[in-house]
Amino acid sequence: MRIKNLKIALVVEELTQLGGAERILDYFLEALPNAPVYTIVWDKEKTLHRYDKFDIRPSFIQKLPFAVKHYKWYLALMPKAVESFDLKEFDVVLSITSALVKGVKTNNNQLHVCYCNTPTRWLWSDSESYLETAPIPTFARPLMPALISYLKKWDLRASKRPNYFIANSENVKKRIKKYYNRESDSIFVPVDCGSFKVSKNKGEYYLIVSRLEPYKKVEMVISAFRKLKLSLKIVGTGTKFNDFKKSVPKNIELVGRVDDEKLAKMYEGSIAIIFPQEEDAGIVPLESMASGRPVIAFNKGGAKETVIEGKTGVFFSKQTVEDLILAVRKFQKMKFNSRVIRTQAEKFDKELFKSKVLEYINSRYKNK
Repeated sequence: MRIKNLKIALVVEELTQLGGAERILDYFLEALPNAPVYTIVWDKEKTLHRYDKFDIRPSFIQKLPFAVKHYKWYLALMPKAVESFDLKEFDVVLSITSALVKGVKTNNNQLHVCYCNTPTRWLWSDSESYLETAPIPTFARPLMPALISYLKKWDLRASKRPNYFIANSENVKKRIKKYYNRESDSIFVPVDCGSFKVSKNKGEYYLIVSRLEPYKKVEMVISAFRKLKLSLKIVGTGTKFNDFKKSVPKNIELVGRVDDEKLAKMYEGSIAIIFPQEEDAGIVPLESMASGRPVIAFNKGGAKETVIEGKTGVFFSKQTVEDLILAVRKFQKMKFNSRVIRTQAEKFDKELFKSKVLEYINSRYKNK
């Protein structure tokens, strides 16, 4: 049976922003426009009504007080919400997860493939920092260790439910094995090369595209460029936006949120992208390379799988101001070929991604 004849459901954690995970969902919806999307909670405004034309099916949490804006208040109920989805009518369930929705329940006649962006970070690799920085009310903090312990046990049970895992990178593939003891195949996150153009003009500024949260290391980049006195533009919003707005020097501009068209133009006008954080995969380096622009990246995580030292970018080894400054100065002495950079990005184009995933599902369904 071919994909077009199968009834397929998509499942995602929450639709409350437009980021990398949502872009992956967008690509699946391009390939499977009639597939319903099950989600814990859906914020139409924060997702700019992008999904209004699709069949979005939120969990019961959607109807709870203040849940759309403050869904994290209901963390303890999320396993129940995930398990409450009635998916019996579908041949294939494709969960797209960085947290809990791999735990949806299916039966032996169904195929459940999990496209995993990461094992649940705030339960495993980053649980301590999550407890320190998460916006948890003071009265609830004493309860968090017990809740995390419960969720870890549930998450391990949930990890046994998919028939197959697809990791979004070799980096994540290793962590799926480490935390869940599950084997997985790897299909790297895609980039829509058709949305980006290579400009013949010389770039005018360095660029960061990131959520403005402490773990994204944007503050480190600001400190480095304060010393370098080079032009830097920062695209994105987050809890640190107002703090940065008050303190950045004149050579640094906080742009805020931009639409996709404006973002593509900003890539075109840049000298290079600064990518200072360790990401599971990382779409931003691919978007930069699709625009023919090199990447100055921290040498860990998914960037190591896409950026080629000396050809499409340079790496720095330590997340320090000093190491980043050295990398920028090294970069300034180098020359890069924008066509070579673009060709590297094309290896990860969304059309290749969609065909790989759909063929994967089709072959596994035939053999189940």
